[in-house]
Amino acid sequence: AVFDYKMIEENDVVGVGGSGGKDSVALLYALQLYRTFSPVKFELKAISLTMGFDDFDLSPIKKLCDEINVEYIIQETEIGKIVFEERKEKNPCSLCSRFKRAALHSLCQEHSINKLALGHHLDDGIETLFLSMFYEGRISTFEPVTYLSKRDITMIRPLIYVEEREIKGVIKRNNLPVVKSPCPADDNTQRKYMKDKLLEFYKDIPHSKRRLLTALQNNEQVNLWWLIIRGQINNEILQKNVWTSTS
Repeated sequence: AVFDYKMIEENDVVGVGGSGGKDSVALLYALQLYRTFSPVKFELKAISLTMGFDDFDLSPIKKLCDEINVEYIIQETEIGKIVFEERKEKNPCSLCSRFKRAALHSLCQEHSINKLALGHHLDDGIETLFLSMFYEGRISTFEPVTYLSKRDITMIRPLIYVEEREIKGVIKRNNLPVVKSPCPADDNTQRKYMKDKLLEFYKDIPHSKRRLLTALQNNEQVNLWWLIIRGQINNEILQKNVWTSTS
């Protein structure tokens, strides 16, 4: 994925953003290993937000960073308390994500990080695609590489080809520490619902997950319905923001 989408370039400063969960920990460990044989030289840092939750102990991640010789930056925030206790949002995930992105972007700028690496994997990408179609009426998912011009930061997702079950295996085989999220909404979200439904599809239709990856990467697929407005063909196709190696 790093090669396909030119995610990491010479002298980049890559910050792995994460909560201490399995995805971000696996990404941090993998990128540190990747540095040993990468054709380009880059610096690696780890960054986390405390979120303001009680009993959220990041010391196991700090210990891992010390062991693999990666600088660990922790930013104290009250995002969790603001979203769940003060504002008491009925649909907290969207607002929480916006707050976290803004805090991570500011942290990157403060520490001269020009590439923010996120732990989104293949399952996340497919779930986002179906969530967008069913709940928003659009064909969309996150991109492997996203440049934020206002911040001059590029977000990269090196794990986009990796399945969640493979990440679980990496964590177990390498005995990597994982900090359980204290988020009150973790098991009661639209994403969790979509994850469970997709698992039924994968069970009934062999190899369907990899075929969905192929569909995301298909930059020649232009035969989706065209929009017809007042008798005129609109040249904008419904398919947007899918993964293509030319994007």
